[in-house]
Amino acid sequence: MFSQPTTNLESNDASDATRPSLTAVTSATSFQALISAPHTPPSPGGLRNLDERSSFLGHDVDERRYGSAAGSERGSLAAPVSRPPVRGRPTWRVQMKYYIPSIEWIPNYSFALFGGDLLAGFTVASMLIPQSVSYASSLAKLSPVTGLFSASIPGIIYAFLGSSRQLNVAPEAALSLLVGQAVSDILHHSGTPDKHSEAAALGIATAITVQTGLISFVLGILRLGFIDVVLSRAMLQGFIAAVAVIIMIEQLIPMLGLVALEKALNPHTTGEKFMFLVENMWTHSHHTTAIVSFGALLALVCLRIIKRFSKRWSFIYRLPEVLVVVIISTILSDELRWDEDGVAILGAVPINTGSSFIQLPFRHANIKYMHKTTSTAVLISVIGFLDSIVAAKQNSSRFGYSISPNRELVALGAGNLVGSFIPGTLPAYGSITRSRMNADVGARTQMASLVCSALVLLATFFLLPWLFYLPKGVLASVIFLVALSLFAEAPHDIAYYWKMQSWTDLALMIITFACSMIWNVEVGIVVAIIISLLLVVRRSSKPRMAILGRVPGTDKWKPVNENEDAPEEVPGAMIIRIRENLDFANTAQLKERLRRFELYGDALSHPSEAPRRAQTSVLVFHMADMDSCDASAVQIFQELFTMYQARGVKIFVTHLRSGPLKYFQKAGIMELLGPEAFYDNLADAMAKVESR
Repeated sequence: MFSQPTTNLESNDASDATRPSLTAVTSATSFQALISAPHTPPSPGGLRNLDERSSFLGHDVDERRYGSAAGSERGSLAAPVSRPPVRGRPTWRVQMKYYIPSIEWIPNYSFALFGGDLLAGFTVASMLIPQSVSYASSLAKLSPVTGLFSASIPGIIYAFLGSSRQLNVAPEAALSLLVGQAVSDILHHSGTPDKHSEAAALGIATAITVQTGLISFVLGILRLGFIDVVLSRAMLQGFIAAVAVIIMIEQLIPMLGLVALEKALNPHTTGEKFMFLVENMWTHSHHTTAIVSFGALLALVCLRIIKRFSKRWSFIYRLPEVLVVVIISTILSDELRWDEDGVAILGAVPINTGSSFIQLPFRHANIKYMHKTTSTAVLISVIGFLDSIVAAKQNSSRFGYSISPNRELVALGAGNLVGSFIPGTLPAYGSITRSRMNADVGARTQMASLVCSALVLLATFFLLPWLFYLPKGVLASVIFLVALSLFAEAPHDIAYYWKMQSWTDLALMIITFACSMIWNVEVGIVVAIIISLLLVVRRSSKPRMAILGRVPGTDKWKPVNENEDAPEEVPGAMIIRIRENLDFANTAQLKERLRRFELYGDALSHPSEAPRRAQTSVLVFHMADMDSCDASAVQIFQELFTMYQARGVKIFVTHLRSGPLKYFQKAGIMELLGPEAFYDNLADAMAKVESR
């Protein structure tokens, strides 16, 4: 009656070509060969590289079984050797090595790699220690020590569970700002007395961190790691630009020595703080604090410029400019007694996390805030994962190994869950900048993350007293420069979207930025996520179809809107090629799009226009690209075929695949149209049409 369609399709479409079979390749002969790769320059830009999400998506294939094509090209894997596919399910030992990568890399660790991992860990830690102190005290409104614990504990857990070898997990500026805004809003609206505000802030931060960990962990268990390709890149760029501006406005207050006046006037929103700066920066700023702060900022900028043009000298390129500025400013503050001139200093930082060092996060002191912090935790989970997966995929592409977004979610969630046992810890996720630096300096395994976390822990317990005289304005300058580097990407992105005339992306970026600035970053990102998801639904709900025409003098059929040399040549006949699988999501508009094809020849014409095509008497459906469909799609087809038959339109179906064929048989469509309506190829169907 109806045989399986042939693979030699007249439409000359790439989707109909025979697909190559998966060929396994051997794994590397040694662990060092697997992970070492020639150094390649880091890809430029931070947010500019978000399009690298498109590579290595959802690799849940164990590279120990199948190897890595990218790795073999870079020389980090042994030469591929063809062998038959592995049959049967892998043993639980193999699966454990896949889900817990440390079981694989720790026993096989080569100490020839330790030098690079040690140097990378030290370099990143030297930048991370002052940054974490700054994020906790200036952005999250917490004790500086909470930032240090957040920069160490989650990183240790990630090193054992994470699949990225260079990802550095620690607090981020944007995420710390979200925590700080939640802390400020809850304390402001609850009217918490000052004597209890520190304990309340610890409880709020802990509630956010444990919720963030749970959300990430559950998303990973449910295998929802694909969310990084669902949300728009423009949305994230608008959010980051808004966060950068908000951070710069907030850090100008301590840089100008206006903290005491700010507490007295209590400006709450970003707009109020901006007006506060405009009104008071010239009249009430503390001159010594301003000179120290902007001097530190200038020194940081100069050192970064020197490093950028001195990559040939490894000592200068690896110089931790943040640590250098922090050390020099601390020494000068001590020697010149800046604190006696009114410059705010860090002072004593006790390791005070409440009644005990380690506490269960699900205590009443934390749980009572969870209904107020859930929205913040969700946003931090999404934004943190997007940043982390971009950094992880950049390095996996660079060094030729695969990562799994689902395993990354589990590892990041576990790190934050464990970190939440220390009260006040901030949510920790991967950083594009730190991870790139980690790789540039020499990190080749997760050992670099362990070294970095160990050094941060040592600094937490033994080095904080040495930072007693560190000016707070210098910490604010460190954060200000981080925010400035984030905002520096915005002009490039705007120019790119303008050049590409991508008005939807540009509008989404501007809407996200505006909502974040006018209200707050939570409102901005929620609005942007809703718009982004609606755009995804809108685009995916329209089935991709094309009208085919014959190329003169050949038996090839091509879309008429893409090929001027393929006109429709059979009067009254319309050949529709369905170019994707159909399901309930994209078949709702199938009838309307077919109607527009009948009237206008395309789906973009406005319904008020006059019809441009002759009335259709024959409709041929080319279904070579439809590998599968669901019951909803078959039901729509049944209604369409019945409607066309009632109108006297003759229906033909070609290249029907085995999956849809079974559904058509069960639904009775085969009996409805009759066996003479189904053909293996388009040429036979058109011969029947032309002979009528």
